Amino acid sequence: MSASLDLKSRREAAVAKGVATRGIYAVRAENAELWDADGNRFIDFAAGIAVNNTGHRHPKVMAAVAKQAENFTHTCFHVAPYESYIALSERLNASTPGGFDKKTMLVTTGAEAVENAVKMARAYTGRSGVIAFSGAFHGRTLMGMALCGKVNPYKKAFGAMPPEVLHVPFPNEFHGVTVEQSLAVLDNMLRSSIDPERVAAIIIEPVQGEGGFNIAPPDFLRALRQICDDHGILLIADEVQSGIARTGKLFAFEHAGVAADLVTMAKGLAGGFPLSAVTGRAEVVDAAPVGGIGGTYAGNPLAVAAAHAVLDVIVEENLCERATEVGDRIIARLTDIAARQGYEAIGDVRGQGAMVAFELVTDRGSNAPDPALTQAIVAEAEARGLIILPCGTRANAVRLLPPLTTPMEQVDEALDVLESAIDAAINATAVAAE
Repeated sequence: MSASLDLKSRREAAVAKGVATRGIYAVRAENAELWDADGNRFIDFAAGIAVNNTGHRHPKVMAAVAKQAENFTHTCFHVAPYESYIALSERLNASTPGGFDKKTMLVTTGAEAVENAVKMARAYTGRSGVIAFSGAFHGRTLMGMALCGKVNPYKKAFGAMPPEVLHVPFPNEFHGVTVEQSLAVLDNMLRSSIDPERVAAIIIEPVQGEGGFNIAPPDFLRALRQICDDHGILLIADEVQSGIARTGKLFAFEHAGVAADLVTMAKGLAGGFPLSAVTGRAEVVDAAPVGGIGGTYAGNPLAVAAAHAVLDVIVEENLCERATEVGDRIIARLTDIAARQGYEAIGDVRGQGAMVAFELVTDRGSNAPDPALTQAIVAEAEARGLIILPCGTRANAVRLLPPLTTPMEQVDEALDVLESAIDAAINATAVAAE
């Protein structure tokens, strides 16, 4: 039995079934490459789901963590605070969009950041309602699940969700949902379903992650900003997946020139170490009572040291510009593949920076989803040494999240592999249909 099959057997016997896993059991990784328990090499276009924006084990990140480990690894910021947490908060306050006074809290996961942003919004406004969007993903905690705009698997079997969480269709030109239609639903909701004076916040991903890498049009984000201002509602930008240089800006909201009242971030923030943050208007962040936010591991000093290094690397290696270059290369190749005769199954290619997806359909007339082809492409790519991820509310999109530090020759190598995987999956589908 191979090492991977042995680990698979042990995993099935020991680990909760509900924790979804792939068949790649990692033993080593470096920048954009990963090796499994059987010695197979993969190019990693998942990056730990947009975590390793600076690549696996970036030397500066590893050095920063090692240096911090020589001093202390944990005190709990509530018990014995430390300068690095304060300094990172200062950096995030200065880096997020908006020319107003800001404050930051650090936690551990993206879901925690979202939960705390909602708590802050409710404390500041004295209101309880929250509006989110179809296709949204905001975490697997109870409030995170309620905010999610996808039932299976995130809400399935978990009972009643928290009340006063409502959903509006996310604009999606490919599926015929215009900005005007989405705003009309929101306007009607505020007239018929919930008093705007009961709404604490509107939360939105500027580029949906799990939802399929759908990009919020700039006009839509600007309209949400105006609606929030008109009704005293707070705007929360969930930048957990789209932030930290992934889209070609440090934060994706910058593409629209919009400043949210609160920004949640995680994933790429600490280069593979668990850290998340809520940064926003000082008076909003300060609305929570003392002791009402935080956590035992929140702002772990090793992760904080990593985050400082990540922010340095983004500037030193021009990773925002690099994200745009890598993304343009990927989109150009996918667009070329989609334009070929017989490749009508690629219904849409979209992306912002190095956050790129393509959507698989049965035909371009109906744009009906083809999740089976999507899974086949993911499997064919894995068999050829490329890690990619499915996504989308219809499970019919493939997302590409290369580390922003991926050498361009490896980007091209990965695209060659991806093209052969697409060829194999589409050809197999055509043969099966005969």
